[in-house]
Amino acid sequence: MVSEAIAVRKLTKTYAARQGSVVALEDISFSIGEAEFVAVVGPSGCGKSTLLKILAGLLATTMGEAFLRGSLISGPRRDIGVVFQAPVLFPWRTVLDNVLLPVDVQGLGRQAHERAALDLLRLVHLDGFEHRYPWELSGGMQQRVAITRALIHDPAMLLMDEPFGALDAMTREHMNLELQRIWLEKRKTVLFITHSIPEAVFLADRVLVMTPRPGCIMDDVRVNIPRPRPLEVMNTPGFGEYVRVIRKQFNIRGGLDG
Repeated sequence: MVSEAIAVRKLTKTYAARQGSVVALEDISFSIGEAEFVAVVGPSGCGKSTLLKILAGLLATTMGEAFLRGSLISGPRRDIGVVFQAPVLFPWRTVLDNVLLPVDVQGLGRQAHERAALDLLRLVHLDGFEHRYPWELSGGMQQRVAITRALIHDPAMLLMDEPFGALDAMTREHMNLELQRIWLEKRKTVLFITHSIPEAVFLADRVLVMTPRPGCIMDDVRVNIPRPRPLEVMNTPGFGEYVRVIRKQFNIRGGLDG
C-alpha cells in the first residue's frame, strides 16, 4: 500500500481586492502517495500556481490545511524542492555553485554535498559543464540545472510550476523525456503544474483537473500507461483517449490550450 506523502484538506484561499475579495481556491481536498507523479491542469487563473505556493509554504491558506508526511505545512521548509518556469540561476555563479545554492543557504556543509551535486549533474547529462556559467547554456540545459538544484538537498517533495512552458516544442519534448528518466531514477513525490494536457498525461501517474476560478478539483484521472513512456506513446489510441477525456471537460466549461 502506498503511503500518503501530501494531504490537502478542505483548502480555500481568498485574496483581498479593492472591491471585496477574490476566491482563488475553494474547498480543495486530495492526497498524493509517496513517489507518485501527479500533474495539475486547469485554465489560466484557476489557482494552480496559488496551490503550488501554498504547498511550498510561500502562501498561507485562508481555510483548510496541507500536510507533508503528516506534518503541517505552515511556512517554507527545507524538505521541499521547487522548480519554476524560469530557471532563476545566478549569472555570477557557475553551474556547480548554482546547484549548491540551497546547501550554502541552509548551511548544510558544501564539501559533504559537492559529490552529490556532481552525481546529479551526471544524472541530467551535464557532467563537464560544472564550471560553466548560465549564459553559456541553452534554455533546456539551464532548466536541468534548476531541477538539479531542487534535488540537491534530497527533498521529500518536488513542486514544479510550468517548468518547460518557456521552451520550444522540440526542447520541451526532450525535457519531458529527461524528467521522466530522472523521476524513475530518484522516485521523488512530484506535483507538476502544466497548461498542456498531453504533457500531463505523458508524465503523470494521475492528472488532477481544476475548474475555472474559484479553483477546485473536478476530476482525478489515473493514467494507466506503462513506464518508461517513449514519445511515440503520444500517437497511440490509448494516450489519445486520456487526452480527449480531459480536454472534453474544458470544452464544456470554457477551454484550455494544449
